[in-house]
Amino acid sequence: MPSHLSADRSAAQPPQRGAVDALITQTRRLRGEVDAVRREAPADEEDPQGRWQRALCNLALHQLNDLDEHLAQLRDGPPPAPVQPAALPAVRAVPVTPRRGSLLSRVGSAEWNLLTDEASWSGELYRILGRDPAAPPLTLDELPSLVHDDDRPMLTTMVTDCLIDAKPIDGEFRIQRPDGGVRNVHMMGEPVLDADGSTVSMWAVLRDVSELRRSQRTVSETRDSLQRQRHSAQTEHRLAVELQEAVLPPWRGSLRFPRRGPETLDLAAHCLPSSSGALVGGDWYDALELPNGETLLSVGDLTGHGVSVTSGMAMLIGALRGMAVTGTQPGQLLSWLNQLLDASVQPVLGSTVCCRYRPDTRTLTWAQAGHPAPLLFRNGTGRVLAAPEGVLLGATSGAAYGQAEETLEAGDLLILRTDGLVPGGAAAAPRLLALAPRFGGARTAQECVRTVVEEFGEAEREDDACVLVARVGP
Repeated sequence: MPSHLSADRSAAQPPQRGAVDALITQTRRLRGEVDAVRREAPADEEDPQGRWQRALCNLALHQLNDLDEHLAQLRDGPPPAPVQPAALPAVRAVPVTPRRGSLLSRVGSAEWNLLTDEASWSGELYRILGRDPAAPPLTLDELPSLVHDDDRPMLTTMVTDCLIDAKPIDGEFRIQRPDGGVRNVHMMGEPVLDADGSTVSMWAVLRDVSELRRSQRTVSETRDSLQRQRHSAQTEHRLAVELQEAVLPPWRGSLRFPRRGPETLDLAAHCLPSSSGALVGGDWYDALELPNGETLLSVGDLTGHGVSVTSGMAMLIGALRGMAVTGTQPGQLLSWLNQLLDASVQPVLGSTVCCRYRPDTRTLTWAQAGHPAPLLFRNGTGRVLAAPEGVLLGATSGAAYGQAEETLEAGDLLILRTDGLVPGGAAAAPRLLALAPRFGGARTAQECVRTVVEEFGEAEREDDACVLVARVGP
């Protein structure tokens, strides 16, 4: 193939071998480190972030492999010119067989002589374009026939600017191979000038960048997928928080019973978020004065997170309130709630404690469904109430739930809570019971809630947790 140097330029001196070897060593070390990062990326195909990380690592490895090949060529110098067999025109190089997948198999070269209208292609260019090596190379006028219709004007403009204005060629276009395949080809070239400065030929290096573009598209697509997932998650989280705040307002104060005289039940409640704050669960607390003067108290938790669980929790509270105003006792309430969850389209499990407090007799009737029992504090000490039988809501059809009764006294403190105050939940009861002296010195239910938040607010929690405090008035 003729020289790619203009007549008025001298050949550049090759770089020192030691400096290039050092760059090759650095490149290969970096490639190994990137490959190690790629192997550590999550392998779950359902994880958009993991797919994006692997795609980005693959793109980086692809570019580092090319850089390694480039530097090796720079160190070793250009390959020897192939021997022309007599049967083929001297203007066309004999194809060589580079290693499959190597950079050489993706880079070809060509020169078009404007004086003789002859063309010279390397064997690699034939492979890139999918042409028969025995066929004559295409002239500049014929070359656009291989190019995608949308990209032909760009190629024509680049070639025209090169031949007329001596501008370098640097552009990318798609070519249609005879086998129907499409390749992305990056073309770089320059005019070759004679002593008078006239253009006598044009040379070009064409690189198949299809794999590189596929890697870049994969990175772009996985990045877009990750961004969509994050946006969706943020939107869902915001909706879940808004729904939770609407259902669980920061309600506190004394609930009075005008129908039953001066008795009061001082109530306060609080929801402690998970440590990350990213997951909104189905924990709830609720208090309702019933038409007969009794009070409905409940706390509970639905499994899962997100808007669907939070909306399910709101539905469950509404159902619980609606059935309670009919006078239904806690055990029967939980049986009906269990049927409701068992008939749901999406299976879900729930746990709850449901209490009815009768102020004139200070009687607490309660039932539980797979939930921590209430804690009762009296005269500076506390204990866990003995729990009646009851399985998780939604766990089995036709489940029956027992009931228990407890007679309260003026000044008693009742704590209902979900099991997420501490990891595992088992250690929460002893720690709460140890707070009995502080509860005994508190003047209001809200002060007791603040004590609980001070004790558990900084704990590492995987889930939300709710606490409801009821203080029996005189």
